[in-house]
Amino acid sequence: MTSLPLSSAPGALAMLRDVQAGMSQPQKELAPKYFYDQRGSRLFEAITELPEYYLTHAERSILQREMDGLMAIHRPASLVELGAGSAAKTRLILDAMRRAGSLESYVPLDVSASFLGETAARLRAEYPGLHVEPVVADFTERVPLPGSLVRPALLAFLGSTIGNFHQIEAVGVLRRVRAAMTRNDRFLLGADLRKDAGRLEAAYNDSAGVTAEFNRNMLRVLNRELGANFDVARFAHRAFFNASQHRIEMHLVAQSPQTVRIPGAGEFSFARGESVRTEISCKYDRAALDDVLTVAGLRMERWLVDAAGDFAVVVAARAADQ
Repeated sequence: MTSLPLSSAPGALAMLRDVQAGMSQPQKELAPKYFYDQRGSRLFEAITELPEYYLTHAERSILQREMDGLMAIHRPASLVELGAGSAAKTRLILDAMRRAGSLESYVPLDVSASFLGETAARLRAEYPGLHVEPVVADFTERVPLPGSLVRPALLAFLGSTIGNFHQIEAVGVLRRVRAAMTRNDRFLLGADLRKDAGRLEAAYNDSAGVTAEFNRNMLRVLNRELGANFDVARFAHRAFFNASQHRIEMHLVAQSPQTVRIPGAGEFSFARGESVRTEISCKYDRAALDDVLTVAGLRMERWLVDAAGDFAVVVAARAADQ
């Protein structure tokens, strides 16, 4: 199943509605899903290799340590990955499924059609005989699975992307995951854990400036897709830890007064120093994550952390219907 890319009419209209609503808030904000055009996806992959960005390395260490045992127990026939990107960590799961003798299909789901297509082509070449069926869709709105999906399935939502949502939004995403699951399916969720603010802020303010370029790329996406006239060079990257909310916030800060025109949405003025928030990254502990899963109708079965205690991977099942 495939939905249309952002540049098509339905995608552009949905984007326009999101942007208009976000830019009309007292604290202007944009949805982080609009980072991920092809360039944004590549920039994020570069971020995951930076020394300051511990999250990917910590999560990968858990997958390397745990996947063989988990796949031997659950023996999923299909892997469904939300926000698949380049599928770098996915190979650890696919390899463990293949060693368990259960691997049949892989369904990567992402908003970036071109990046997803490249990923699918590479995996078909690397895993002869694997059925790869990419789905271009926004998992914040729906989790559309192919009718031919072989069960049991493992649904994976890695990289701590769950942290990009306010709690009520996170519950909504997880409820959509639950609705896509059957009783024998399992859900694999990655989450960054609460820790020293200095380490958190360093991960989002890398010395090479890759995260800053990734942040500003969203304005380029809006200019291209919506005909907006953001002057990208006049916005500076800022990321900081909001202790009261247990989250990192990423902003783009106007370096001078300016007015931005977005056709169909209106004009939006920025004072010098005023920002648009482009991302939140909520940090969890076990109790907080268990609460979100429970409200969404999921039951935590395993809590797995890396050696340093920086990151968690959770295995969850669909809770019994009430």
